[in-house]
Amino acid sequence: MAKGFGGGFPGGMGGMNMNNLMKQAQKMQKQMEQMQTELENKEFEVTSGGGAVKVIITGKKQVKSIEISPDVVDPDDVEMLQDLVLTAVNEAIRQADETANNEMGKITGGMGMPGGLF
Repeated sequence: MAKGFGGGFPGGMGGMNMNNLMKQAQKMQKQMEQMQTELENKEFEVTSGGGAVKVIITGKKQVKSIEISPDVVDPDDVEMLQDLVLTAVNEAIRQADETANNEMGKITGGMGMPGGLF
């Protein structure tokens, strides 16, 4: 009967040490938790319409503030203002997602692991 983990695999598991593997996984999990906390505290500020609308969101994708320049408020063109707000909010969310994905890639080293794994 095979001893340990490696005996059942052709050629064993070579130098693969399960304790080291578990330590690496735990280290990666801690790094990911730290990165998530940092991202949650990060703010993303985006403007649209040449600065007419400014949106600030957190890494949790919660809108923290929306500032609208009085110059862009036109009762006869509410749709333009709505578009400017929508554009700024969507861009802020995109930046938050992109930053999270980039930071996750640094931790996983391009291993193709899903973000919610740990």
